[in-house]
Amino acid sequence: MAIQVGEKMPDGVFKVMTAEGPADMSTADLFDGKKTVVFSVPGAFTPACSAKHLPGFVENSDALKAKGIDNIACISVNDVFVMGAWSKDQGADGKVTLLADGNADYVKALGLQLDASGFGMGTRGERFAIVVDNGVVSQLHREAAASDVKASSAENILNNL
Repeated sequence: MAIQVGEKMPDGVFKVMTAEGPADMSTADLFDGKKTVVFSVPGAFTPACSAKHLPGFVENSDALKAKGIDNIACISVNDVFVMGAWSKDQGADGKVTLLADGNADYVKALGLQLDASGFGMGTRGERFAIVVDNGVVSQLHREAAASDVKASSAENILNNL
């Protein structure tokens, strides 16, 4: 069952790319004592993800922070090296933290996994955005289709803060 508004986010650890190489980032680092927007894309470098979803959060990072958001993070079921390259390609460094969920462990813990095996992509994360207030879900925005970037867009999150 998918996570719901009012529930605590599950504990987990992601891989992130740093100047020193791959490192761990825990959900405690992301959520404890903070207001965070975490959004998920089905895949780095894929069309809607690269053309609209991640760029929307990069472009609106200052506006989101002005409305009280401390962290903006993007989850994808990709390895940390792909996420590091995508961050550079998209100019996300310092604006959006890209989180590698390489084995889909976290999206499964959320109950928001997507079977993309028909596209040769295996298990991925649904396209969604969650506003997390000190570890608790305050807003959950899921897309009807993986190609949609409406409910989970940066613009929609801004309008709902």
